[in-house]
Amino acid sequence: MTALDRGETPDPAAENDEAREAGEEAAASADAPGGEDGPDSGGVPDGARTTERAAGTSPDDAPGAAGGPVEATPEAGAAPGTPEAAEAPVLSEAEAELAAQRELRERIERRKAQKEGPVAAGAKLSGPAADLLAAVRAVESGEKPATAFFDSPAAAPAPRRVAPAAAPAPVRPPGSATPPAARSASPEAADAVAAVLARGGAPASLAHAAATTLGEQAADLLGEDPWQLLAVPGVRPEQADGFARALLGAECGPDDERRTAALVGWLLERGALRGHTALEAAKVRAALTGLAVTDPEAAVRHAVAEGTVLVFQDGLDAADAGEAGSADEEGPADAAQDADGAQGDQEPVTVLLGLDRYALAEEALADGLARILNTCEKAADWSDAAAAAPSPSAAELIRAAAAAGLVAHSGGESARAEPAALITAARALGLRAVGSAHSADGMRRLAGAVGDPASAVVLADLLSGAAGPGRDADGALAVDLLVVLDAPQLDVEAGAMLVESLADGTRLVLSGDPGVLGSAGAGRVFADVLAARACPVVVSRTPDPGPIGELVSGIGIGELHQVEAPGKEVVIVPVRDAGEAVHRTVQLVADSVPRAIGVPPSDTQVVTVGHGGSAGTTALNAALKQRLNPGPGRFGGFDPGDRVVHVPAPGRVVPGRVVSADAEGLRLDCSGTSVVVRPDAVESSVRHGWALSAHQAAGMRWPAVVVVLPGDAAPGLSRPWVCTAFSRGERHLSVVHGVDQALPRAVAEIPVQERTTRLRPLLEALPVPDATQV
Repeated sequence: MTALDRGETPDPAAENDEAREAGEEAAASADAPGGEDGPDSGGVPDGARTTERAAGTSPDDAPGAAGGPVEATPEAGAAPGTPEAAEAPVLSEAEAELAAQRELRERIERRKAQKEGPVAAGAKLSGPAADLLAAVRAVESGEKPATAFFDSPAAAPAPRRVAPAAAPAPVRPPGSATPPAARSASPEAADAVAAVLARGGAPASLAHAAATTLGEQAADLLGEDPWQLLAVPGVRPEQADGFARALLGAECGPDDERRTAALVGWLLERGALRGHTALEAAKVRAALTGLAVTDPEAAVRHAVAEGTVLVFQDGLDAADAGEAGSADEEGPADAAQDADGAQGDQEPVTVLLGLDRYALAEEALADGLARILNTCEKAADWSDAAAAAPSPSAAELIRAAAAAGLVAHSGGESARAEPAALITAARALGLRAVGSAHSADGMRRLAGAVGDPASAVVLADLLSGAAGPGRDADGALAVDLLVVLDAPQLDVEAGAMLVESLADGTRLVLSGDPGVLGSAGAGRVFADVLAARACPVVVSRTPDPGPIGELVSGIGIGELHQVEAPGKEVVIVPVRDAGEAVHRTVQLVADSVPRAIGVPPSDTQVVTVGHGGSAGTTALNAALKQRLNPGPGRFGGFDPGDRVVHVPAPGRVVPGRVVSADAEGLRLDCSGTSVVVRPDAVESSVRHGWALSAHQAAGMRWPAVVVVLPGDAAPGLSRPWVCTAFSRGERHLSVVHGVDQALPRAVAEIPVQERTTRLRPLLEALPVPDATQV
């Protein structure tokens, strides 16, 4: 085998609806919006990696921004200028938000003070227990003689407590198996938005998306704050600026506070699309300069003061960092400015700006992981189960899970047998043990390893209630042990939702290969947990077998080896240009791999660098369809028999095949499950699936994989991309290689694409037990 080159454009999906729903609710009760949009990708700081999600969009083309805050209007019963209005002033959204932040920080400080101060024993007792404690203290202080309490009659014996009833069976919310209907705007709202767009010279095709994104008051919002248009997927800052100039005329300027607040918010949204949960304030200011903002410092100050973003100091906990954004005499922006530079003899600190939804998710996740780690039964006796484990690494994992509530487990594809052994052992001990995977393919492989279909579930289905063990009467997942495979694909919002769904005493195991690409959503949960040493870590010693396993193992340590492949397990196909790359890829899938390896085209997956480009998924899928299933595309570009991927939710990719289409929508067969995609959702949530990006392929495997590396892929190459793409094949890997020495350089010199997050310092600041590597 010769050295291969690799590259890929990050492929996370965009646009999370929850962030915009908050803006829509505020907008519905306000007359004058205060914008929050975003800048153009050219203004995003270098190295910023975003992952925002929107169902059906691919990371390559998905911008995103949350709807901005709106100013509150006077109460309906008091006209402006009347005594009633003067007596009852109404806080703006920004003021209310700052007040809420101050109150939250005060509560945190009070809790800290309570923890650091002396414990008032018995302060929370009531009833007979409180009376008994008061009596004991009265005797100890000498207020009453000890004999005073022997004259009172003996209390009647307490009635015997009845044994508690058996725990009710787990329940699943009614209708949870049916995915929620997609948000959609009313025709009236879309028509009103179309009229505003026409006045501003924007295309009418944006009307429905804008109304859906901004809500029923979208027309009023856009009329008052044209930069709200940036919240619509696909809209660029220069387009929003042109729309604003057409509506506002001379009132519009580059330093308009509506514009600058929108750009600050959008920069953070763009950062989330690349995986960041926060960005350095200095980088945000630099990006604003590139977007024609003449005073980026004032823009950041305004955004903080308006509550568009939050301020954090790197290395401090949530409460201390919040002081940088507190509304004290300096003001939040002054604190941010002071913290970002040296003050006297103090060392400068890094100031981070973040959106509240990611800040809250990271803090909730950190608290939840600490709770799980500290509330489980310590040092349970699972020695017999460990002794019966199929491998030494599996035995280590079982012992670690017995001793701690939270365990991290790392390893390659073969190491997935160890969490399966843990689930089997826990079930034999009478525990409710379940494993989850990122994809349906991973779920099936886990269930096969355990030997019980009920033992595995797709993580997204587990969280939504569409599948899995259900929830108990308190709403917690009905499990005693939960194993999460493909943990690198877990983003911070899903992680927060997961830990909040686990009851006290539940054990949680996060398992995965730390060398593969990270999550489509913002955050790097698994990497932060490993880096923070917040829990025991079990590193598998089970290697992946065969030439592909040897190749991928070398990539994991930064070395691209030549491996012996007597059975043609690894084949390198050199190409000169993208056109030849497409031609050879089709030839491999349709002829060479079936003839030489015995794997049919239906079991061969093409993985390439992204959707665009001369050899991206779009070009490759067109060529593969023409060869393998030619047709006119009469069902919205699809024909029966087409291989597709369905994106039912942000970050999820479900492979399937087109069956037919009717008035209800496009009918798919997704691994035996019938799926109907509504006609209006086909374009955004269904793609041809002969060729996928590496992000889309994460968590899945196929008998044969063809990795395509055209010459223009070199700038996107990194070690995690190569590791992810090359490890998707079970029996065979072909590499269509056109990047020369860029591949070995990427494997050796580009170990990871860093993400800026706050989870690691939050975990390190929590009072959790010391964790050592197992």
